[in-house]
Amino acid sequence: MKRLEIILKSLFLKILLFSNRNKKKSFLPDSFNNKKVLFIRLNRIGDALVCTPLLKLLFEKLNIEIHVFADKKNCFVFQNQSFVKKCITFKKGIKGFFEYKKLINDESYDVIVDLHDDVSTTVSYLLALSNGNNIFGLKKKNENLYTHTIERKDSTKIHVVERILEIGKLFNVFADYNQTNIVYESNSTDFDFVNEFLNKSITEKRPLIGINISAGNNARFWGINRFRELLEFLKNYNVNVVLITTVKEVSIAYQICAMDYPVFFTQKYSTLAAFISKLDLLFTPDTSTVHLASMYRIPVFGLYVKYNTNDIIWYSYKSIHAETITEESNLDGMDFSIVKNDFKPFLEKILYGK
Repeated sequence: MKRLEIILKSLFLKILLFSNRNKKKSFLPDSFNNKKVLFIRLNRIGDALVCTPLLKLLFEKLNIEIHVFADKKNCFVFQNQSFVKKCITFKKGIKGFFEYKKLINDESYDVIVDLHDDVSTTVSYLLALSNGNNIFGLKKKNENLYTHTIERKDSTKIHVVERILEIGKLFNVFADYNQTNIVYESNSTDFDFVNEFLNKSITEKRPLIGINISAGNNARFWGINRFRELLEFLKNYNVNVVLITTVKEVSIAYQICAMDYPVFFTQKYSTLAAFISKLDLLFTPDTSTVHLASMYRIPVFGLYVKYNTNDIIWYSYKSIHAETITEESNLDGMDFSIVKNDFKPFLEKILYGK
């Protein structure tokens, strides 16, 4: 039954692609200033964060009204931005497509933008339902669904943030890479919470290293014993260490540190961002926290799974970084001794300027 569904979806998409062939529009507004634009970005937290530089840039340059059609997993990222007026959560299934169709009919968007760096079947269906609108996106295999495209930069060489920023050129807006970065807004309450935690947990003024043990999925969990080895290694340095985790994984954090180190956790992503701003170095297997570190230019050491792809990793866009990378599907084969060879010189460069 599942196989039949996949075949039917594939056939439906081919029909949509064919029906949209050569339907390029030319009725762009004389000016994009103050226009209403819908941006589509599904999937995860990191996928949303890497789009924030483009959205902020377009808002500042054109004062457009930004609506975002997002996934339930990442909608909060856009909701937390002052330059996003509305974020609509996509509901899976046929109902979601009908609701999307109603949305674009009701809102009468001047432009619809696909923020995805690669082809998404779900988004292709959504774009095919957007007939009559100007549709912008990077040039990909489903380019017949767009009215206007721009070349996608080489994903084996160019950071994903700069690949997405290319879309701005379709609005006649050009990014200054020196001025662009990830955006996610924390408030005074977030910083008050973080400062209170640090005042209670840290007694000596020393460089602060955050070790994030959470990675979003099991393939990128490094393992309890390996994190213990890392903590033991860090005893050789005059540093403060805090473990960072999600509410669901607090018990795992305490298994790792045996109550010998403070553990930071919060249900608010904005509070996590505020905490990362206080670090001198972040150690993490999770790319969404890498992006937060980029925002505050915090040095990052990352553990990466680069499986079955030639694309460059999503390293920190604006902060000093180093990493250990595996081409396996998970971190199971990444022993501490392997990571230590990469981490030790990076750590000492941060601490001592070596």
